[in-house]
Amino acid sequence: MQAVSHALSPQAGARRPLTEDHAVEIWIARWLRVRRVDLVRRYGCDARRLYEIWQEDRFAGSRAKALEAFAERFPSLVDRIDAGPHVRVSRTPHPDQLHLFD
Repeated sequence: MQAVSHALSPQAGARRPLTEDHAVEIWIARWLRVRRVDLVRRYGCDARRLYEIWQEDRFAGSRAKALEAFAERFPSLVDRIDAGPHVRVSRTPHPDQLHLFD
């Protein structure tokens, strides 16, 4: 698996703005279960930039392009991934539960 993740790397520690091609590679790396910290190091960006891609706030449509590329590169893994968008799970308590502390 390490050989695959290094093949996707533009350059370790590169400090360039993320492009749509990077976004596609970041989606593929997510599906290959590359750790977030490794992606941050690889692309030289803040983790928030990754979440902007995974929530499709930036580079809308990159997930569909990445899914096509993933199917071409790794056809045996297509049925083993969750290709859905990232869903943010809030850790703050719901306001309706605050009355429990009274």
